[in-house]
Amino acid sequence: MAKPKTFETEIAILSTRKHGLDFIRRKLKRTTFDPDAMAEVEAKVREIISAVRKRGDDALVEIERRVGWKECSVERLKVTKEEMDAAYASVPTPLLEALCLARDRLERFHQQQLPRSWFIHEDGSILGELFHPIERVGIYVPGGLASYPSTVLHVAVPAKVAGVKELYVVTPPDKDGKIDSLVLAAAQLVGVETVYRVGGAHAIAALAFGTKTIPKVDKIAGPSGIYPVVAKRLLYGVVGIDLLPGPSEVAVIADETAPPDWVALELLAQAEHGPDSVAVLFTPSEELLRETAKSLSRFLRTSRRRKYLEPALREHGALVLTRNVDEAIMLANELAYEHVALMVAEPMRFVGKLRYAGAIFLGPQTTVAFGDYLAGPSHVLPTAGTARFSSGLSVMDFMVRSSVVGLSKEQAKLFSDAAAMLADSEGLFAHAKALRVRRGK
Repeated sequence: MAKPKTFETEIAILSTRKHGLDFIRRKLKRTTFDPDAMAEVEAKVREIISAVRKRGDDALVEIERRVGWKECSVERLKVTKEEMDAAYASVPTPLLEALCLARDRLERFHQQQLPRSWFIHEDGSILGELFHPIERVGIYVPGGLASYPSTVLHVAVPAKVAGVKELYVVTPPDKDGKIDSLVLAAAQLVGVETVYRVGGAHAIAALAFGTKTIPKVDKIAGPSGIYPVVAKRLLYGVVGIDLLPGPSEVAVIADETAPPDWVALELLAQAEHGPDSVAVLFTPSEELLRETAKSLSRFLRTSRRRKYLEPALREHGALVLTRNVDEAIMLANELAYEHVALMVAEPMRFVGKLRYAGAIFLGPQTTVAFGDYLAGPSHVLPTAGTARFSSGLSVMDFMVRSSVVGLSKEQAKLFSDAAAMLADSEGLFAHAKALRVRRGK
């Protein structure tokens, strides 16, 4: 089987005609949980979870000191109100205004998702559903390669719109125990109860079990690195979990009308999240593919995040020449990317064909970066193909639904025989008896 050619950027250049669809599917397949790589990580995470469950704050301090914050102490885990106020005051006004704009746009979008309790009345009976917000939510805000005040907004706003009363943020500090001022300012803007200087799998465990310092929550939400993601997977059932998002990813579907520089920047914008990010172009235009490759090389030479971009493009990037836009959409649907940028002349012609994507961005003007910050939807989205069966974070992730059933005396009599026969067929005779007594039998 022919190996794909590479351009000077080392990004793979593929063709559905030359390499075949099966080869391209295998080349582009990705997973959050590689079983071989996960075995060692999972073993370490299990130890961390056990330590936090048994020793609480002491374990948090011990692990934080080991991973980088040498002066960590129980007393400093919680960010004080004075520190929050000082951080807020230090943020330049234009940045605060940008955060407020993002918050307001997110709020307006998520208000459209609010469900309503409903009831139907039938022959004296009542059927329906009741919706209630979750009480306490823990928000994980990543750190490390960058600071993410946007994540505070993109998790907290839908939670607040849902009616969640208590929000708590955990986020990894730097080696001096500091947290970015913008993250703290964003937390204040959305009414976060408290921020804690702790990250990693131990932060997830603390939220799941509770410690003397960190309260136990009902659900944990927010993107993160591999250790917190594995912790979330292992603790599902102990605590509610939103998603298991992996590295950021984008698929650009573009035709000959898309500006090559814009397409290249769309790929780079997601690839700069980290060396494991995914950036793929699908296009039927040979000229666009060729010019995009040149643009990538040019932008890379001057990028301040080149050390993240080059491995991302080399290991997880591709420029794929397709027969037409429909074939590009078919591949995007099969691979179910986190973000799909539909950079074609008439995006509304094709948007209905895109069935599986975390978020879809229409036309060249709508860069995915708008969605990362202030377009409206949450940027916490399914990755690694999980968009085929899951959706991005929404108001519904912070609500519970209870079914309501109230049968009238007449309907209880009417349905009891049929329900009792089904109970008998399953060998559940107490069920059958409970049904038949409703008829006086």
